[in-house]
Order: sequence, then structure tokens, then C-alpha cells
Amino acid sequence: MTNKLKHILIIEDDPDIRELVGINVRDLGFELDSAADGLTGLDKVMKNSYRLVILDLMLPGLDGMEICKKMRANEDRTPILMLTARSQELDRVLGLELGADDYLTKPFSIRELLARIKALIRRSKFNNQIANEEKVEEQPLSFGELKIDPSKRKVTLKGKKIHVTAKELELLQLLANNPGHTFTRQELLDLVWGYQFEGYEHTVNSHINRLRTKIEDDPSQPVYLKTVWGIGYRFVEPEELST
Repeated sequence: MTNKLKHILIIEDDPDIRELVGINVRDLGFELDSAADGLTGLDKVMKNSYRLVILDLMLPGLDGMEICKKMRANEDRTPILMLTARSQELDRVLGLELGADDYLTKPFSIRELLARIKALIRRSKFNNQIANEEKVEEQPLSFGELKIDPSKRKVTLKGKKIHVTAKELELLQLLANNPGHTFTRQELLDLVWGYQFEGYEHTVNSHINRLRTKIEDDPSQPVYLKTVWGIGYRFVEPEELST
């Protein structure tokens, strides 16, 4: 398989859309590969590794749903942004259930398209890190008196089990797997909640606050979940705990 991680593939039968997307994708620093029908597009996907696939739902030869389904059945984790002229809820839900990462209904603005592309690429960057380090990350994490066991979805503090929601655990695990790394609120939204929550930074704040009440002795003076003022949040580094 050819490595084309500097390329984005668009599978779209409308030449005007292919050309417009190509111009703007290059402004982001990527090259564009394209296919005008489903069979050609699937062949390109199977032979190359892309950073992102922009996939039209209605295609000649093979539709976008089938391409998405075959990619995920082949354990291809390439982010998929699905395009469609349809607006029915059923189509959107079916596409996402088959493994698409996001969904955009035509007509769309280039600004919105580029925002979604950037969000998916940011998200895939960290997801690929997690996938590549999966064996390490499945091991229990220990930070002082705080223990996180991802495989058992269990958090304990001073030996006592702490009840956390699924999103709280996902957020805590992401931060704890990257101690010292500062995430912006928008990055955390993209990685934990997805693009559709853009503009809801307070969602991150409220989850951080709830986690602090559960794992910090004094939430106003957090030991584990640090605020980086003007930027976002980070998890404490082991060296900081030792001091």
C-alpha cells in the first residue's frame, strides 16, 4: 500500500466540487487525489493510505455507503467525511453507524468544509497515537494515589472506586495518557465529543470541574488536572507529583 498521508482523497462525481475542494485543500498544505465513481474510488482507497477521505453518498458504480462499509470491514481507520445532497436523518445516522466520522449536507460552505477537515485531521492525529500505543495504554495508569484502569473502565483514589461517566473517563484517559501535554478546549471537544460540539467549550469546563470534585482533595487547588490559563488543560507530569 502506498503511503499518501500528505494527500486527501475525494470521491465525488461532480467535477466542479472536486475542483473547488482541490483548490482549498492545497491551501491547507495537502495534495488532492480524486475519483469520479465509486469503483475507482474504492480501488484508490485499497491501494493507498490517505490522511482523509471525502466521500459522496450518491456515486455511479458503487455508492458511498458501500465504500464506507468496505473500508471499515477492512479495518481501514482513515477518517471519512461523507457528503450528500440528502438531508434525511436516516441517511446521516446510517452513514455514521457504518463508520463515517462526520457528515456534511450539500450545499455547504467552503469555510464549514475546511473547518471539518481540520477537526477530523486533528482528531485522527491523536487517535493514531492511541492506536499505535494501544498495548501500552491498556495497562493501568498510576499517578500517586490515583489509579486508572482503561481495560476495566475503573478509576480509584486512595483505593476507593470513583464513579465517573463514560465521557468523564474518556476525557480523563486522554489527558492521563499524555501527561504534560496541553490540550486546548477545542482540541478536547474534537477528540472526545466530535466536531458537532464546536463552540461548546463550556462542555469541557464542566466535565473538568466534575472530575476535579471526584479525584482532587481540593478542587480549587488541583493536583492532577491542571489549568493552563488562556489555553486549556493538561494532566500532571509524574515529576511534579514527586516534588
